[in-house]
Amino acid sequence: MSLPPFMLLRPRRLDEAVVRLADYGPEAMIVAGGTDVVPNLRAGLFSPRALVDIKGIGELGGIRFDPRSGLELGALTTLTAIAESSVVQEHYRVLAEAAGTVASPVLRNMGTLGGNLCLETRCLWYNQSTVWRKACGFCLKKDGTVCHVAPGGERCWAVWSGDTAAALMTLDAEIEIASPRGRRRMPLTEFYKNDGMDRIRLGRDEILSGVRVPARLAGYRGSYQKLRIRSAIDYPLAGVAVAMQLENGICRDVRLGLTAVNPAPLLVREVGELLRGQRFSPEAVEAAAHAVIRTGKPLKTSVSTPEYRRDMLRVFARRALTRLWSSNGGH
Repeated sequence: MSLPPFMLLRPRRLDEAVVRLADYGPEAMIVAGGTDVVPNLRAGLFSPRALVDIKGIGELGGIRFDPRSGLELGALTTLTAIAESSVVQEHYRVLAEAAGTVASPVLRNMGTLGGNLCLETRCLWYNQSTVWRKACGFCLKKDGTVCHVAPGGERCWAVWSGDTAAALMTLDAEIEIASPRGRRRMPLTEFYKNDGMDRIRLGRDEILSGVRVPARLAGYRGSYQKLRIRSAIDYPLAGVAVAMQLENGICRDVRLGLTAVNPAPLLVREVGELLRGQRFSPEAVEAAAHAVIRTGKPLKTSVSTPEYRRDMLRVFARRALTRLWSSNGGH
């Protein structure tokens, strides 16, 4: 599977990059680490006229922490840097764990936070070669008219399969977006559309330039649990992220995020409503686990069965909450 022909543009400043995107409009694509974009190009899923390589823009890198203002992460910060950062491990454990599970060490060295937050949605019927997809009549997301996951509908059910988004949602993260019109911020929870085709709120001339995590979430205990066939390389088939604040054994705050089972990562807000003000008990954990499986809706988008993925959501919710909340709780 060879790459399609394209013009490679390498801006050195953020303002130059957004102008290049505006110049080429829908015929341009952004590439940074390339761990998702390049395989998709080789599979024939995209054929841009111009590829805007932003990895040389120095202002988009780095990890900065201030106890008063919180954590700032540049979009080009590698997943390895985040996973191994002592600051992130100490203050935002759930993010360090999520970043450390992405793919393999080699891919984490290349892959960026911004790229992980802007991944393409994935599906068994979509992420294949052109020959394979043609034999199946293509699909609604690319070149076809039918969603093979739900053939009777008009919606694409390809799933969001990134790891860091769910973790950052539990930390009330905001993202910064740059365009020729300036910069704007939005909560990460509002960035995703829950649509397998039109997945994120990012214009053709916009770049996700950074992530900010508030200081008030620093110190929350964190856990990220991930299902995948192989312990390296594979995208999640289900993922659960939990951030929890305890005081004398009482849950003062808890946030639980899901990934890889819906067309968007999302928070299960009912978990917080159930557990705040409670002491640990198996019954409380089980109630939260049931809230999780009511929210997660895995379909036949992967090699694993929806039933197994749904059951693993319950297992992961129990495991993460017990780890963080019981008398032997973790960090």
